[in-house]
Amino acid sequence: MTITAIRKAVRPSVVDVNVEALEKELRSTVDGEVRFDLASKAVYSTDASNYRQIPIGVVIPRSKEAVEAAVAACRHHGAPIVSRGGGTGLCGQTCNTAIVIDFSKYLNRILEIAPEARYARVEPGTILDDLRELAENPYHLTYGPDPATHTHCTFGGMIGNDSCGVHSVMAGRTADNVIELEILTYDGLRTRVGVTGDAEYSRILAEGGRKADIYRKLNNLRSRYAPLIRERYPKIPRRVSGYNLDNLLPENGFHVAQALVGSESTCVMILEATVRLVYSPPGRALLVLGYPDVYTAGDHVMEILQYRPIGLEGMDDVLIEYMRKKGMHPGDIKLLPEGKGWLLVEFGGETRQQAREAAQNAMRMLSHVPHPPQMRMFDDPAQETKLWKVRESGLGATANVPDMPLAWEGWEDAAVPPDRIGDYLRDFRALLNKYNYSSSLYGHFGGGCIHCRISFDLFTQEGIRKWTGFLDEASSLVVRYGGSFSAEHGDGQSKAIFLPKMYGPELMDAFREYKSIWDPEWKMNPGKVIDAYRPDQNLRLGPQFNPKVGDTHFQYPDDQGSFARAVLRCVGVGDCRRTHDAFMCPSFVATREEEHTTRGRARALFEMMRGEEITDGWKSDDVLKTLDLCLACMGCKKECPVNVDMATYKAEFLSHYYEGRLRPREHYSMGLIGYWAHLGAIVPELANFLTQTPALQPIAKALAGISPHRPIPKFARETFSHWHRAHRSPVMNGRAVVLYPDVFNDCFTPNSLKAAQRVLERWGYRVLVPSEPVGAIRPLIHYGMLNLAKKKIRQTLNILHPFIAHGLPMIVLEPSTATVFRDDVRNLLPQNEDGRRLKDSTFLLSEFVEQKGLRVPQLGGKAIFHGHCHQKASLNVDDARHMLRKMGLEIEEPQPGCCGMAGSFGLETRHYDLSMKIAKEHLLPAIEEAPRTTYLVADGFSCRSQIQEGTGRRGCIRRSCSTGHL
Repeated sequence: MTITAIRKAVRPSVVDVNVEALEKELRSTVDGEVRFDLASKAVYSTDASNYRQIPIGVVIPRSKEAVEAAVAACRHHGAPIVSRGGGTGLCGQTCNTAIVIDFSKYLNRILEIAPEARYARVEPGTILDDLRELAENPYHLTYGPDPATHTHCTFGGMIGNDSCGVHSVMAGRTADNVIELEILTYDGLRTRVGVTGDAEYSRILAEGGRKADIYRKLNNLRSRYAPLIRERYPKIPRRVSGYNLDNLLPENGFHVAQALVGSESTCVMILEATVRLVYSPPGRALLVLGYPDVYTAGDHVMEILQYRPIGLEGMDDVLIEYMRKKGMHPGDIKLLPEGKGWLLVEFGGETRQQAREAAQNAMRMLSHVPHPPQMRMFDDPAQETKLWKVRESGLGATANVPDMPLAWEGWEDAAVPPDRIGDYLRDFRALLNKYNYSSSLYGHFGGGCIHCRISFDLFTQEGIRKWTGFLDEASSLVVRYGGSFSAEHGDGQSKAIFLPKMYGPELMDAFREYKSIWDPEWKMNPGKVIDAYRPDQNLRLGPQFNPKVGDTHFQYPDDQGSFARAVLRCVGVGDCRRTHDAFMCPSFVATREEEHTTRGRARALFEMMRGEEITDGWKSDDVLKTLDLCLACMGCKKECPVNVDMATYKAEFLSHYYEGRLRPREHYSMGLIGYWAHLGAIVPELANFLTQTPALQPIAKALAGISPHRPIPKFARETFSHWHRAHRSPVMNGRAVVLYPDVFNDCFTPNSLKAAQRVLERWGYRVLVPSEPVGAIRPLIHYGMLNLAKKKIRQTLNILHPFIAHGLPMIVLEPSTATVFRDDVRNLLPQNEDGRRLKDSTFLLSEFVEQKGLRVPQLGGKAIFHGHCHQKASLNVDDARHMLRKMGLEIEEPQPGCCGMAGSFGLETRHYDLSMKIAKEHLLPAIEEAPRTTYLVADGFSCRSQIQEGTGRRGCIRRSCSTGHL
């Protein structure tokens, strides 16, 4: 059945709602946040899929009762509903023209862990890893299904999609691990469902009411369709497509909860879940097998499964090549054995030795088979983690690959019987070649699941016609192999119309009846799974996509010079929603707001470019609001799997938004700090009198837009630049280096630059310093003053030209300044040759020490190290760690992300509270608890300010570090 033939069956919902009245009722009855503004609707307009549907509004409930009230209001006004958790759906199932109910901000508690009975109760917004961490220690239990998004996906979404993951080989799908659900129907029934024995069924019928009606109809449905269900449902580990009607069969316990798993918010809303916990072997070992190609690797899956691994993953050489092109995991992929197709086989045991013995036994057996694979075993947790990160990075590695067409989801997780993977992969690759598509092949081979992002053309009518033709053939191929279109991501609308191929017309009628039993009005996520939109409807892109951008200041050399292409980097995987060990996004960690994720901001910029909902382009107040809490920490540039650079996008937006407009006062006070600092440094006594005198300081803060809780930095009596002219380097014949006097260290903390000069001289270097004052470029970029920034860059390059021309190393102490030279100069002035040269000659002091192999002093003891965000994102923070360890220091890094100050962000009055909340996550408590003998190491001026103001611990330059022990 082709898409053309299926078109007649498509029955998308038509929304006819009095939005104003609905919003009013929601605001008056719901204990939660109700949002109908353009920015919020833009943020929730899509998920991780190719699809886009502007929601009617967004509700963020604080309680189950608030969910009931929201559903009642929607029912009163006839508004459809879609549930949302992490928003990582790849098939369009969590976006709709409906009221979006987001469970992730408030309904995210773990209600109970019962280790003896091996179950847990969770709310739908609970992040998977939150439960896994609590169950693992000290109980050695876990929730088995663990998709690659385990750091940020929520239970509601996992239940909606019937998620699986690496360890489904050990534990099965989500449906296999759900014991009971508390649900809410559109017509208001709130109840619990689970296994239904004869006595329980009789009790429900005797009570009467809506629940009895549902159960009576479900029983009738299963009785009529049981033979077809047994005949037509694929007998494979990863059958996720369609509704789980097989769980209603008597032999499966008439398990109503498990039958609702995978229904993608089309039947009920999940209010609470009781889930199964399984034993988590504390000992692990990883065996990696290399084969001539991924097809051969697939041929040997069943052979490997006989050794009872707890995880069995596969990947091809194309995926590894994409990682190499993107510079992802360069050291980690070297751990792989020789080959062009690999199986990652994880073994578990009571101890690491037991797991190791299981892996060694498999190796012995495999060494005797014809054409044995190349084998490497790992039982070092650090190495195992690196290899698993390689596998889990598949989605990020296959998106936005340099010199390759853009790749998209759209056929990403089909599954076949595990014993047929090799042949299926060969036929699937032949199909890709027929359509001239490029794609890597990887996935959960132990469960027969194959992941891929494919180079579909979703921009032109011909490209979309070609894509839908491919989908038709790909779905037929899967059916021939007895497989399932979806193995963990669901059907949504991207694959739903092909369900008749798998199940036939009779079971499709059963699916419609099943949905109608739960949702008679068809208001729950309409147009998804059953009688769904076609895959070529509601596309984010499509032939009508014509982004409205115009000229930009940044040149986006890694995105074909296009701001629009840069924004399209975000594929919605949602890594920016991580809350554990997260660099990005610090504002989301503090607020739990989708709007404050990198993804949310990218969605707002996308809608601005599209120009349909957000129609005022660069002048949009809605986009400004969405970008406001971006700290420009660059965490996304480093941690986002597709390297979204929101700091740059924000600067670009601010430059256009404020063009021809009066800016807020903090833009002038802190954005132009380079000008004010040099003026203040000329007359530091007067400057300090105006900014430090108790009677005048509040006035100065108010004028500058600085929080009353923040001190204004005090000017040094003498700048480093002035001091250097009087203390020229005594090393006259040594190798010359340039010490760059950034404004912050030069004017406020010159001792740091003095110490740097002294240690460089001790190493035998002649230290040169520019004879003219240099500018503060980063603050100009931060506030989007990009014309001034480009002017200041040109001036700075002219000042530095003699040093650059001689190829002298440029040593910079302030990381935010170093990133200007490494990244921003190239992006703003890509044709400037001095800018290109400066990029390669710029070093942090730690980078210079490591590159030259210079001897460092032995201090010993412990140190709390907080790397500057830009240092961690764009520079080499590992060199700083290595240098400190060579000094004999045991280092602790309590805060993986931003300290919250982020340049001047935390100084601003409206951002102070958020800044401190971020700092108090980990950094400030760790410093307060540390002994006074602990060294505090922070390169960034703003980081040191946050630490000093938050803990009272003042930084200093120890004499042992600055006068002769280096």
